[in-house]
Amino acid sequence: MKKKQLTGKILRLITAAIGSLTVLLPLYFIVINSLKTSSEAGELNFAFPQVIQWRNYIDVIEAGSLVRAFGNSMLISGVSVVICLLVSAMAAFSISRDRNKMNKGLYNYFFLGLIAPVNYVATIFVLKALHIQNTYMGIILVNAALGIPFLIFLFDSFIGGIPRELDEAAVIDGAGPLSLFFKVILPLLKPVTITGLVLNFLGAWNDFITPLYLLNDTKKLGMINSIYNFFGQHFNEWNMIFADILLSVAPIMILYIFGQKYIVSGTTAGAVKG
Repeated sequence: MKKKQLTGKILRLITAAIGSLTVLLPLYFIVINSLKTSSEAGELNFAFPQVIQWRNYIDVIEAGSLVRAFGNSMLISGVSVVICLLVSAMAAFSISRDRNKMNKGLYNYFFLGLIAPVNYVATIFVLKALHIQNTYMGIILVNAALGIPFLIFLFDSFIGGIPRELDEAAVIDGAGPLSLFFKVILPLLKPVTITGLVLNFLGAWNDFITPLYLLNDTKKLGMINSIYNFFGQHFNEWNMIFADILLSVAPIMILYIFGQKYIVSGTTAGAVKG
């Protein structure tokens, strides 16, 4: 019995090591080559640089206008996530607490958003009609709309496990609908709220297609799209390209590292309580 347990443990360790290498080796490759000269990086190998070129990062920030791109990504991702979280939490609370035919229909409608593809042609016409095409407001609203179906599904599962007696006690104490939601229900949604924040922020930050279709002004593009533009201008300078990639993914890697425990706990709690 102990031999089988030991064998199983060894196999799990080997599997974990292989899985880790599939992530760490590409990251090591990018980091190492981002610190080389142009000729060294052109060889595309795993060798350590002869002289570390820290200057590459400064050159990339200046040449790729990454400060502006970083600000664009923070603005688009941050504001869209706030809108998405607020709308989704309030909608899920209303749907979960009152399961009438209309709310069931709304829930099914939002659920379709999880599987329905995005029609960018129709989206462009809608944005044109609202006079918000090629604007920050337009791309923010589209990103928020893309994240709402999943978050309503997540919030609805979690809210279903919150006792209705809390609502009744708050109403008896004189709480109105907004006070009930913001002072009683919303604080209880912290795990799933942080989960939604991290996942939707990562999705908005990593979104390449939507800004490419909806934003014609390159000055409004974010970090991920800057890689595409930078590659077109410096396609033979691999050290600069790798430095640009690393600077673009570093913020979301940091966010994911600090937020991964909330992602696991939030999705698990929502699944159990639903």
